[in-house]
Amino acid sequence: MTVIAMGMPAVRSGQPSMDGRPDTPFLLDRYGRIARDLRVSITEKCSLRCTYCMPEEGLPPIPVHELLSSAEIVRLVVLAVREMGIREVRFTGGEPLMRRDLEDIIGGCRAELPDTPLAMTTNGIGLEHRARKLAAAGLGRINVSLDTVDRDGFYRLTRRDRLDSVLAGISAAGQAGLTPIKVNAVLMRENLSGAADLLKYCLEANAELRFIEEMPLDADHEWARANMITAADLLEVLGARFTLTEAGREDPSDPAERWHVDGGPATVGIIASVTRKFCSDCDRTRLTADGRLRSCLFSDQEYDIRAALRSGASDDDIAALWRGAMWNKSAGHGIDAAGFTPPERSMGAIGG
Repeated sequence: MTVIAMGMPAVRSGQPSMDGRPDTPFLLDRYGRIARDLRVSITEKCSLRCTYCMPEEGLPPIPVHELLSSAEIVRLVVLAVREMGIREVRFTGGEPLMRRDLEDIIGGCRAELPDTPLAMTTNGIGLEHRARKLAAAGLGRINVSLDTVDRDGFYRLTRRDRLDSVLAGISAAGQAGLTPIKVNAVLMRENLSGAADLLKYCLEANAELRFIEEMPLDADHEWARANMITAADLLEVLGARFTLTEAGREDPSDPAERWHVDGGPATVGIIASVTRKFCSDCDRTRLTADGRLRSCLFSDQEYDIRAALRSGASDDDIAALWRGAMWNKSAGHGIDAAGFTPPERSMGAIGG
């Protein structure tokens, strides 16, 4: 196997080691986990500049010819579902609404996979104008990234004054039937005091709120464990205004621990990626916008599936590459390990 230096994660070409791997079509790794959830980043571009994700100037643009085309994305998604056991597909970015052919991607996947759940993670900007078209194309539901409903706080975190557009997008998504709507909020010291207000908004908007511990995936590499807000910190703040009773996870692979709010049925979730890691139950496989396979958010090991596609590889060849990539997945993210080094790519470049 050769390794190509690109000033970014090492991109591997050739077939990964399959030593000891059982003969199974599924995306099995050495620790017995099977990937059922595919995350597909379709662009590095974004309409916001969230401090925990992107630098102020944005990410370096990916040349158009290096992006996977809509046809290539559809081919890979269909192959993953039909031949490798993927059960759910989520489109991410950057910001997926920055792709003009998003409806074509959704529609192409839906035409081939009528029963596969198709979801999208978005910041919601512009969603009010496309929600119905996306639903008609076959999108099932959305997650919206929203860290605060305080206008000044939103501007400080995102470097953009676009809160009204996000709220309008959430409303339009509900009207278009892109439900259940989930709102993802990253926990920062800047927005902790507004956490209860955000939960109140989500309860009124019939959206399920999920708080996420800040992870070392920021482009500026300023994350520090000592500065992060933990799940325990959040529960203390929310508990001062709401009565929370533990509800557990919906299923073992769901990263969110859930609490009933004021007796339910509404819930709030906390994804404690750092302090209560769930690596042992991880069921995700990732495809970047420039056609790299990643087995883990925190691994800099990537496999070049775009090169295989464009060199005429068969579906069997591509599936073998994908299975090998997942077979070599690491045991966990290693944030607590001595000498931990954050990945070269930020969250915006990997895909959520």
